[in-house]
Amino acid sequence: MALVNPEFAAEITKYGAGDFKACFNCGNCTATCSLSTTENSFPREMIRYSTLGLEDHIKASLKPWECYYCGECSAQCPRQAKPGELMMSLRRWLTAQYDWTGLSGLLYKSLTLSLTAFVLVLAGVIVFASSVGFELEKMVRIGHYFEMIAIGSVSLFILLPNIIRMWWFVIGKPKVKVPIKSYFIALGDLFVHMFTQKRYLGCDDNQFRWFEHFILVIGYLTLLITTVFLDWFSATNLFIIVLGYMESLVIFVVTVDFVLDRIKKKKEVSKNSQPSDWFFVVGLVLLGFTGFLVRLFIDFKILEQNSWIYLIHLMVLVQWALIIVPFGKWTHFMYRSFAMYMAKLKVSF
Repeated sequence: MALVNPEFAAEITKYGAGDFKACFNCGNCTATCSLSTTENSFPREMIRYSTLGLEDHIKASLKPWECYYCGECSAQCPRQAKPGELMMSLRRWLTAQYDWTGLSGLLYKSLTLSLTAFVLVLAGVIVFASSVGFELEKMVRIGHYFEMIAIGSVSLFILLPNIIRMWWFVIGKPKVKVPIKSYFIALGDLFVHMFTQKRYLGCDDNQFRWFEHFILVIGYLTLLITTVFLDWFSATNLFIIVLGYMESLVIFVVTVDFVLDRIKKKKEVSKNSQPSDWFFVVGLVLLGFTGFLVRLFIDFKILEQNSWIYLIHLMVLVQWALIIVPFGKWTHFMYRSFAMYMAKLKVSF
């Protein structure tokens, strides 16, 4: 028997949801949503689950991740219940449920705690730089090692267990029987959605926004490879250097456009930004921009006299690696991809 939690509405409001209880089941959101079918109701089913506080049903559902928030459902809602924003809030809540450390939920719900975490990490970077006498060569070398260690550690000890918890909520606990071979067959869907954000194309009139997301994902992933594995800051190969410039420039341009959308608030999707949204886009802007400047200073042979720019880049990088990637909105990229993978697994049942 499903357990009802009457306090859930108050809890999900802490993650950014508006007055979704104003919904009177008119069905406009479902009629508007291009993802709705006779078998799948977007997003009305999630509104019903949230109103009743059916937490287990929400945890077992992949629908919050399948929604890419085009904003049409909120724009067409006659009661201003903002169903699209509820779906966004459910993604934040689910992120907190998947996270075994509990930090995601704390950071999502408390701006003060988030800012405190950023300040502590910032202080840690300054203490580290001071301990090596602000010597550029040591900061760059240790910074490069930090990137590799952070990627491995965060992936192995935080993100992987969280994915397993997601699997448990969606497949394991509901006792969905999936043939072993399906886990391998469905891997293609995982990588397709991870690199192309293909599901976004199912949203009407969102082709340009899909293209921006596609370019951003490719730019971010290739910059990660170029910087960490090809050691962009120490590279002498012209192709690697130019590739890094292009990737960081792409990230900067696309994320600046996202920032401007959130400032202008002309589109429904940009009207209700939460702190986690701002941390993500501003972090990406700074990551791309400072990385671009560091490499530019290297090529003009002026980095030694301006080591402050690398210190700033390192501050952004460490914040990104220790807060935004494991506990912030970056995880939505990962969970969306695995949601498509698990949706394929459930179809094979």
